[in-house]
Amino acid sequence: MRRPLGRLRIIGGEFRSRLIDFDADAGVRPTPDRVRQTVFDWLSPIIEGSTVLDLFAGSGALGLEAISRGASHASFAETGGAQADAIRTAVAKLKVVDRCDVIRGDGIGFLRSTPRRFDLVFVDPPYDSTLLASTLASLPKVLKELNRLYLEWPKGQPPVLPAGYTMLKEKTAGQVSYGLFTYAPPGEPQP
Repeated sequence: MRRPLGRLRIIGGEFRSRLIDFDADAGVRPTPDRVRQTVFDWLSPIIEGSTVLDLFAGSGALGLEAISRGASHASFAETGGAQADAIRTAVAKLKVVDRCDVIRGDGIGFLRSTPRRFDLVFVDPPYDSTLLASTLASLPKVLKELNRLYLEWPKGQPPVLPAGYTMLKEKTAGQVSYGLFTYAPPGEPQP
């Protein structure tokens, strides 16, 4: 049975099967359930207690899934007002306000100004934008030493990675490709 547009289900952890709403009218495309399941299977050894950034958060599905699975804190950065409000509503509904920050604003600006550092960053900018390259250039300053990055991109259009990034895993589902990466300054061993 298909869920109505604008609603998705958390698929694992403490809030498994809880439904959250998002602003479907703004063109938000949440990461599909089967992709989220694969990604969180990959991340299961490190998710407990991690600090997470859901950049270009959209529906907030990835950050909320991380919180459900034991992340200690999640920051959500989203430019859209309705999307940011929907994430705030979901965070309040799940009673995790003390473990989450929702920032309405530009993701690149957030990376440049935040004092926080993250174990795990979800990067899923709009496909028709040029934000991925500038995001990857700005990310190193907010990453902890042992880090993981999740990226999504249109099938057949793999991201160009700056020096220091290493792909750990990659898959394709339908028209979406996605992968798990890590970053270490060039010349240092990968975490």
